[in-house]
Amino acid sequence: MQRFRGPIDLHAHSSVSDGTESPTQLVRQAAEAGLGTVAITDHDATAGWSAAAEEARRVGITLIPGMELSTQVQFASVHMLAYLFDPANEALQIETARIRAARLTRAEEIVRRISRDYDLTWDDVLAQTTPDATVGRPHIADALVARGHAPNRSDAFAGILHWRRGYTQPHYAPDPREGVRLVREAGGVPVLAHPGTRGAEAVIPAERLRVLVDDGLFGLEIDHRENLPDAKRRLRELAARFGLEITGSSDWHGSGKPNRLGENTTSPEVLEKLIAEATGSAPVYPEITGR
Repeated sequence: MQRFRGPIDLHAHSSVSDGTESPTQLVRQAAEAGLGTVAITDHDATAGWSAAAEEARRVGITLIPGMELSTQVQFASVHMLAYLFDPANEALQIETARIRAARLTRAEEIVRRISRDYDLTWDDVLAQTTPDATVGRPHIADALVARGHAPNRSDAFAGILHWRRGYTQPHYAPDPREGVRLVREAGGVPVLAHPGTRGAEAVIPAERLRVLVDDGLFGLEIDHRENLPDAKRRLRELAARFGLEITGSSDWHGSGKPNRLGENTTSPEVLEKLIAEATGSAPVYPEITGR
């Protein structure tokens, strides 16, 4: 029997990574937005799971514990959503700790470079974080806004933090194949996050996608505001070709991005399949049946 309700949003961030709201606030706002199910998917971190679970039980919605795992191909970022894995899995813990440490080192170097031309310090960046946050470029963007160097986070990314300006640099992340393997070995279910943001020409080649499918890739996050229309068409063709499931999500970051909870959703049928494949952890179901 299906224990969760829709609408279903499988991609949202809290202040544990680069969102502006706490895990508790994330779940509360998901309930207020009318969602029946929401996933917490902070970057390379699971520290928000416990607080989010407690709030989900209180407000009466289902929580899907997850994470957005950083991977890359030749320094090109490839994000991978991981759902219902074992957060105590040693191999995954070691890899995410390494990624977070590399991101921190990169963030410090980016701030050092920016400070040559703008009034910005590392303390400015830390002031935009919470104690358990994975410090990264979004916090630098917020610091630039606070210092008056950009009107908002989006403009900071389009301006000072754009790669063409020369201040940013890549950080360590595993290959996508290793990402899929780590997630599956931890009992989780992997989905490529927003894989069409650069248009159809930049969509993952079919031969590379086939390898990931053979390794255990579950699906593609196609219904996402940043995927371009021509890329969505191509991705749907690839999903049909390889038998991949299609998810839809908001990629909510609170006030850090314009994305709104529930603006894209996942079908109950897909979530049922995802839950059935997971062996690492379970959804957090509400203790009450309504609000």
